[in-house]
Amino acid sequence: MATEKKTVLFLCTHNSARSQMAEGLLNNLAPETFAAQSAGTEETHVRPLALASMAELGMDISSHYSKTLDRFLDTEFDYVITVCDNANDSCPVFRKGRKRLHWSFPDPSKATGTEEEQKAFYGVVRDQIRERIEKELLVSNDF
Repeated sequence: MATEKKTVLFLCTHNSARSQMAEGLLNNLAPETFAAQSAGTEETHVRPLALASMAELGMDISSHYSKTLDRFLDTEFDYVITVCDNANDSCPVFRKGRKRLHWSFPDPSKATGTEEEQKAFYGVVRDQIRERIEKELLVSNDF
């Protein structure tokens, strides 16, 4: 008997880096057990350094695009996870979300320095997100 995938919505302000990387990571790490989406409180674009950071792990998120959370307000999710403080503060109540989590990560788009230094910071944030996914979702027995 096949089990249903757990659904996850990652939220951030612009849906341009952290939430996009989280969506890509979870969908690549556990495609049999999770179906992740991402959205933002504002719509922008996926940052090229987020794409490059994921490509370093062999994960292609180049088909991702920025979406606002409005499209998901009537969708049921097992987890709704904010990945930035601003989204956590302005996030509406998801009545159809079973579990609400907040994971605060630094904003890689605020990185300064050379392109290599900025890219390295994206990698640090990506790895922090991956670690949190592995510790809190992939080993969770909440459902």
